[in-house]
Amino acid sequence: MAKNDDYVPLFETRPVKGRILFRLFAASILVGICFICMYRLRFFPVGSSAKVERWSWIGLFMSELWFSFYWFLTTVPRWNSVYRFPYEDRLCLRFEKELPGIDIFVCTADPIVEPPSMVINTVLSVMAYDYPPDKLSIYLSDDGGSDLTFYAMLEAATFSKKWLPFCKKFKIEPRSPEAYFRTAVEPDNDPVMLQQWLSVKKLYEDMRMRIETTTKLNRIPEDIREQHKGFREWGFVSSKSDHQTILQILIDGSDSNVVDIEGKPLPTLVYLAREKRPQYHHHFKAGAMNALIRVSSRISNSPIILNLDCDMYSNNSKSIKYSLCFFMDEENEDEIAYVQYPQNFDNLTRNEIYGSSFRVIQKLEMPGFDANGGPIYNGTGCFHRRVALCGKKYDKECKVDWKRLNDRKVEESASVLEQTCKALASSTFEQNTLWGKEMGLKYGCLVEDAITGLSMQCRGWKSIYLNPEREGFLGVAPTTLLQTLIQHKRWGEGLLQIFLSRYCSLIYGHKKIPLKLQLAYCIFNLFAANCLATLYYVAVPCLCLLKGIPLFPETSSPWVLPFAYVAFAHRSYSLGEFLWCGGTFLGWCNDQRMWMFKRTTSYFFAFLDNILKLLGYSKAAFVITEKITDDDVSKRYEQELIEFGAASPMFDILATLAMLNLFISFGAIKKVIVEADHLKVLDIFGLQILLCLLLVTINWPVYQALFFRNDNGKMPSSVAYKSIILALLACTLAMY
Repeated sequence: MAKNDDYVPLFETRPVKGRILFRLFAASILVGICFICMYRLRFFPVGSSAKVERWSWIGLFMSELWFSFYWFLTTVPRWNSVYRFPYEDRLCLRFEKELPGIDIFVCTADPIVEPPSMVINTVLSVMAYDYPPDKLSIYLSDDGGSDLTFYAMLEAATFSKKWLPFCKKFKIEPRSPEAYFRTAVEPDNDPVMLQQWLSVKKLYEDMRMRIETTTKLNRIPEDIREQHKGFREWGFVSSKSDHQTILQILIDGSDSNVVDIEGKPLPTLVYLAREKRPQYHHHFKAGAMNALIRVSSRISNSPIILNLDCDMYSNNSKSIKYSLCFFMDEENEDEIAYVQYPQNFDNLTRNEIYGSSFRVIQKLEMPGFDANGGPIYNGTGCFHRRVALCGKKYDKECKVDWKRLNDRKVEESASVLEQTCKALASSTFEQNTLWGKEMGLKYGCLVEDAITGLSMQCRGWKSIYLNPEREGFLGVAPTTLLQTLIQHKRWGEGLLQIFLSRYCSLIYGHKKIPLKLQLAYCIFNLFAANCLATLYYVAVPCLCLLKGIPLFPETSSPWVLPFAYVAFAHRSYSLGEFLWCGGTFLGWCNDQRMWMFKRTTSYFFAFLDNILKLLGYSKAAFVITEKITDDDVSKRYEQELIEFGAASPMFDILATLAMLNLFISFGAIKKVIVEADHLKVLDIFGLQILLCLLLVTINWPVYQALFFRNDNGKMPSSVAYKSIILALLACTLAMY
């Protein structure tokens, strides 16, 4: 549609409020950092007798320089943040007849970790979008190759004939049956709706019971197997890592006879388990996505693709239209590669015990990315332009004719497509091709989504970050500490791997994307690199306190002011941002604790794995985060009790550091009491004692798990004994 004098934009861009205040605050922090550096240089220990003090001082100064550099990185993108506001009513008025087709990819990999009942809730939620159903095509990639998941999809296909009309008739939100019925109240004031509400709820509960029973038995009954030809495919399956391509079109949206109970068309629904053979690398989720791109290009070939993790259901039925406001706006439409939604969760506790909301990153940092070229592609909740995802470079002369795209029709029948498309998902199709290199998602990294998004931006495309008032998608956050730490270990490892590879944004993005965006990528790529400075700051000042080595200015000295200002002002501002973003004070405390836990464990092991990988001693391994927990764990999670219940090297580190700070705190308190000149001790070691006590406070849940809890979520005895011995050994070595 050509731009004219009456052009009205389909979206608005507004600067984030408070930018001037943030810039003034950042400038004041910078001044404080400069004074800290001056202190470190001016009072550098000299003399042959100060060797230990000198090296301790150098290590602390290097840690502070690293923290200052990382603070600078986080400040850069927030200098000119923006928010986006789509106008979907204008979209409908202008493009009602030209709305493009949408292909939706949902990926799952293991029916045990990702239960089929959860998978189909995500599928049903996207089938019920407020969008013409004949223009929707939903593809499920089942990398577990499970007949249990296939059976659940058959059940979902049948249930959708009643669920979709129900959603659209009563305009309900969210449109995941499980999420809706879990929170909705019976509509007693509307007898007609109440009758349908109860009927649909019973249908859903019966379906869920059948699926969960079948999953628990791990077997499909013979009478059900005989009802669909697709089950015959599993007669040729050796294992989930050795089987042929299984492709079934469960609902053929192009067939005018396929309708819901009200005679309205249904979206196309496709099940795909790509071929896997032991001798070929399948490239995890990236390989699954690339197979879906190829298969969908033959079946529906929609110009816009939405990809979702199987636990990330649609929470806003207007998300497609919101996204199209950016793809179809006449002034900016041709340069947008993808629209990224934040990753939100529906199972967070009030005070976010594991700090999984990322609320400050999502509401303040990512809008800064958006203002400087676009956000990172985070692997889920993202609408893509197909040609950009397939490797096309941005070209100003390339204009999209949405009407022409909508005129494309597939002539083959569903059965023919099922056979012809299988080759596109074979394990050998990508050999000697550009797939995984220049086409589709990139291979060779644990966080393939990040380098894929960066590659699109380096080819000239821009991206949009959209965080509507009603969240677009809601998923499942980890409900145990170990799950959280393992997830962040994988993220940290993959992101640091990118920084150390040719895809480092400072190298790969040089002269291709703005410098601010290159630096902004480093915020995430250097997550794991924070571990060394954090470990040093958590352990060494306390050990030096035990040995009587002061590392900070005396409390009576004016040099204490920059340390006090930077620490107090930075944390106070952080608290203010967290509260402004909708969090609680306890939530902020938990968030700070989790950042320390992650930096001293997840990111340490991620950093170590990258070093070993560079030396040729380690290989990448993709770990799926569990989406289900037992009732006891869930109960403790709801009570906001941190789950330590399993033995892990990560818990060994946490417990040892906690015990180290506890022992040294007792020693420091004793020293203050015993010494004749109490005030002098406090003057010299005041900041170190304060740091030690602060760390003890942060680690309070660790002490509870070690000594006071009796439930199954307490710290294992082996971890407790090990941590006490290691902490005592460290204290002994520090004293002599």
